[in-house]
Amino acid sequence: MFEIILLTVAFIGSTIAAVIDLKTTEIPDEIPYVMAGIAIVAYGIKSYLVWSYLPILQSCIAGLSFLGFGFLMYFLGQWGGGDAKILSAIGFLLPDLSSSLKHQTFLPFSLSYFFDVFFIGAIYMIIYAIVISIINKKIWSVFLNDLRANSKMILLFNALMILSLSLLTFVANRYYTFIPLKGMIRFEIALFFTAIGFLLLWKFVKTVEEVGFKKRIPVSKLREGDVLLDSKIWEGITKEDVIKIKKSGKKYVRIKEGVRFAPAFPLALLFNVFLGGGISLLISLI
Repeated sequence: MFEIILLTVAFIGSTIAAVIDLKTTEIPDEIPYVMAGIAIVAYGIKSYLVWSYLPILQSCIAGLSFLGFGFLMYFLGQWGGGDAKILSAIGFLLPDLSSSLKHQTFLPFSLSYFFDVFFIGAIYMIIYAIVISIINKKIWSVFLNDLRANSKMILLFNALMILSLSLLTFVANRYYTFIPLKGMIRFEIALFFTAIGFLLLWKFVKTVEEVGFKKRIPVSKLREGDVLLDSKIWEGITKEDVIKIKKSGKKYVRIKEGVRFAPAFPLALLFNVFLGGGISLLISLI
């Protein structure tokens, strides 16, 4: 019951953060602070009742480890500070739920969830990019023009892939184990289309980033929370910054947007709790 309550707090808190992030691109600091505060109080009480420092220690290790990783992503310009804090708060709340879940892995819940944030996050980002491309039709025209302009490079990549796969199959047959012809063909086709798929996906996401997420706007439309294009960290400007820029005499500024990543946190929770998570899925496929 104790862990279910904290799981509920984690889900509700991350869901509220996701909704606000989608609406405003900003996550209020109060949300992760309240989540982490509830976790520390709860595990502090549990440590006192069981007369062991382990519950509060596990909570702090998971929360602070997630915080460190989250801020690494922040300083690399990949996440906002709010994303880092929400991930940390969930780490404080849910260091381990293995005793409460039907789906269990050899890892603590926090590490299993950490994997799922990126597993579900990758799927979410692809869907997000597709939705942006539907809204902004220019993305598809730029993407198709880019493919035409780089058709020779893509054909060369295809030729190298076929050559590499043929060489790989030859070496496997010659020195390791015999692969039946049908199995060899299926294997090569699967690898070939997987590689081509990743190449096209990478080019598509880069096009969405360049066309859909980077804008040149009049200074009069600049608002608090916008991220300037030359900003190395993902941090929105303040009201004071907006006033300074407007007083500088500039007529236009370039800003950047990004995938609003916060919805990946509650989605990853649902995926892990109800479907067992990505690690369990991978183990079942082996």
